[in-house]
Amino acid sequence: MRPDALLPLFAPLTSLPGIGPKLIKPYARLFGREMPRVVDLLFHMPSGFVDRRARPAIAEAVPETDVTLEVKVDGHQPPPPGSRAPHRTYVSDGSADMVVVHFKIEPARIEQMLPVGATRWLCGRISLYDGMRQMTHPDRILDAAGLARLPAVEQVYPLVEGLAAGHLRRSLEAALQRVPDLPEWIPDAVLAGRGWPSFRAALARVHRPASPHEATPAGAPWRRLAFDELFAHQITLALVRAQEEKAGGRPTTGDGGITARLRDALPFRLTGAQEQAVAAILADLSADTRMLRLLQGDVGSGKTVVALMAAAAVAEAGRQTALMAPTEILARQHHETLAPLAQAAGLGVSILTGREKGRAREAILAGLREGRTDLVVGTHALIQDDVAFRDLALAVVDEQHRFGVEQRLALARKGEAVDMLVMTATPIPRTLVLTLFGDMDASELREKPPGRQAIDTRAVPLDRLDEVVAAVGRALSSGARAYWICPLVEETDTSDLAAATERFETLKSVFGDKVGLIHGRMSGAAKDEAMARFSAGDTRLLVATTVVEVGVNVPEATLMVIEHAERFGLAQLHQLRGRVGRGDKPSVCLLLYRAPLGETAKARLAILRESQDGFRLAEEDLRLRGEGDVLGTRQSGMPGFRIARTEWHGGEVEAARDAAAVLVRADPDLVGPAASPARTLLHLHERDAAVRLLSAG
Repeated sequence: MRPDALLPLFAPLTSLPGIGPKLIKPYARLFGREMPRVVDLLFHMPSGFVDRRARPAIAEAVPETDVTLEVKVDGHQPPPPGSRAPHRTYVSDGSADMVVVHFKIEPARIEQMLPVGATRWLCGRISLYDGMRQMTHPDRILDAAGLARLPAVEQVYPLVEGLAAGHLRRSLEAALQRVPDLPEWIPDAVLAGRGWPSFRAALARVHRPASPHEATPAGAPWRRLAFDELFAHQITLALVRAQEEKAGGRPTTGDGGITARLRDALPFRLTGAQEQAVAAILADLSADTRMLRLLQGDVGSGKTVVALMAAAAVAEAGRQTALMAPTEILARQHHETLAPLAQAAGLGVSILTGREKGRAREAILAGLREGRTDLVVGTHALIQDDVAFRDLALAVVDEQHRFGVEQRLALARKGEAVDMLVMTATPIPRTLVLTLFGDMDASELREKPPGRQAIDTRAVPLDRLDEVVAAVGRALSSGARAYWICPLVEETDTSDLAAATERFETLKSVFGDKVGLIHGRMSGAAKDEAMARFSAGDTRLLVATTVVEVGVNVPEATLMVIEHAERFGLAQLHQLRGRVGRGDKPSVCLLLYRAPLGETAKARLAILRESQDGFRLAEEDLRLRGEGDVLGTRQSGMPGFRIARTEWHGGEVEAARDAAAVLVRADPDLVGPAASPARTLLHLHERDAAVRLLSAG
């Protein structure tokens, strides 16, 4: 049961004033949940800040900076009726003139906010347009009373279409009033000398910083909240490890027969790294302790075959293996790769995703229950209540960072003392392995299977788009197949990034029916059909979002175009590039970027051009951005973490791990009064896996 003190934080967001049915929809998109809660808003961290103390004259304001300007309103120029032109308001301050631009707003409303002859203060980004200073859609338009209330430093937050910054700020103010005083869960030894505020004060100061330093992840308020999150995660790992040690393992040993048949069926020899990984896994399986091993491999290093060798050894002992992938595309790709090899070795294989329904699904479930299926590949569908195994021995979780600890445990609970192999195609630096997994055994696949081609990687500015389209045309004419990756599905008012749907229409007007489209909002069947048409060569240019990032295998594809490459993480770019170079023909990857590039983006594209070593790229990515990009999950922050950022808070991981170990050793079920605040912390950060392991609730 969640402690009563936390109930105000887990109330629906609609319990806050001003959030009704219309406004809850963009909040649901922003937080990725149907009914967002107050806690989702409080843990929505800023992406930057604006120093509102910067108040130059118009003539001194530096273009492309955020400023607060005191201006006199000189006049208005509304757009003609039916026109798409903006409403222009002319203002000045004695040093220079400026135009204030508004799109799609009633002229009467603007004239009310900016009455002619009045003095107003405008907060926003100043730019140059045709040599004239301009401010488009100011963040704030203030009179003298509003200026008096303006904070000196104001946070900037990620938003979605339909949600304005003002809405979010007002909602946050209301949410902060709901935060209770909670007992301190950070041990005194950790707090000593750090100068951190309490949990409640830290939340207030992160969202209402008193100084620029307090506004950043380096400031004491954010550091404190990040430690809370890391501490909750490390307590979860400590409890899981303690539980697994208590439960013990069940040795799984086979006679080598199926494994030998599988080796004979392979069309290639395993690399030295694959052989080492297989040997380590078989040793773990035969031990009387439970295996928890991380298998890291670069793009195309052959992790799936290693998992199949492990499944063969398990089948020799009359037991079963489940391989869980985060997306249906990836699960089906794994099944297509594994099924012919497994069947040649005499292994029974099936696939289970959300799409298998009715009699077909019941037949698959019966095969698992009765033990006829040795290996099942699937998605989250594998952890549904009605999925039961005769004797599950090995759970393989692919792209582990896309699943929580709870989902990993849910799969393991389908059998007795199940061994766990987690795989990632994105090499993870050691510091991050400790953060996410604790002290897990790790195997690395650094060798590429024979025949893999080097990929010629080039960076091209977007103003040469016509040349790139012409080059794609020449490639298609010679029989090649190509991917064209876009970062968004469709245009929004707040973003001018190329949209997959719009790019698809543009390229289709040039190349006709040779062009296909795939993105995350399509149904599973539509995605499968689009991939099947591309694999068969019916379409030869596939416009896609990052839905093709992992696991997609079309050896005939030799050209990859990534639009707005500067917006992707380094590891994600490496993953996408790895979709080509999978056959015997030379391959090219074109990184289209919008100039001018920032220093980080410039460094990222330069490293990608000179190296195809995923392990080196992972270390560089961690240095440049933090591990959100290392794992390709988002632009900053840790996967599964809302607050912690490795580049700022990675140094606290060890302290959090040590404090968690002390806590769990002293009170393994967290039942004593001293452990009560830690239980509250686990509920606050929704570490359900840990909460369920506690015998007292």
